[in-house]
Amino acid sequence: MNQEQAEKLYNIALSYADLKGNETVIDAYCGTGTISLYLAQKAKHVIGIEIIPAAIENAEKNHVKNVEFHAADAADYLLQAAKKGKSADIIVLDPIRAGCSEKVIDVISEIKPKKIVYISCNVSTLARDIERLTQKGYTLQKVQPVDMFPETMHVECVALMSKVAP
Repeated sequence: MNQEQAEKLYNIALSYADLKGNETVIDAYCGTGTISLYLAQKAKHVIGIEIIPAAIENAEKNHVKNVEFHAADAADYLLQAAKKGKSADIIVLDPIRAGCSEKVIDVISEIKPKKIVYISCNVSTLARDIERLTQKGYTLQKVQPVDMFPETMHVECVALMSKVAP
């Protein structure tokens, strides 16, 4: 792992989230929770969702009080949260190379976050998902590439999308 660039990526995500200390953040596709834990320093409450139970077990070992982790499919968890009337100020998306499923994109509009911080390792699926989120009422504010893998074709991107005022 490229620690210097990882730190840069996390700081960009934190900057884009622009946390003031009273926000609820949902980190879909949270893996072992590194971004969840990083954002928890400035958020009121962070919910990390990851489909791999072993990753959640590792994340929970940190015992951070304002973070809860759930071993669940992101789309299923978000759908249940929406049905219960739960919301989030910010959703962080960091999916696999295939990007977000249409189900995840659809349910995000029901959760109604003000901001989406999208971290992607595939610019093609990022572009596709930005288009889908635009159709759901979000607008792209900015994108910052991060060269996590120097001297390769691969690049991570951090994008900020905001809800368009009605």
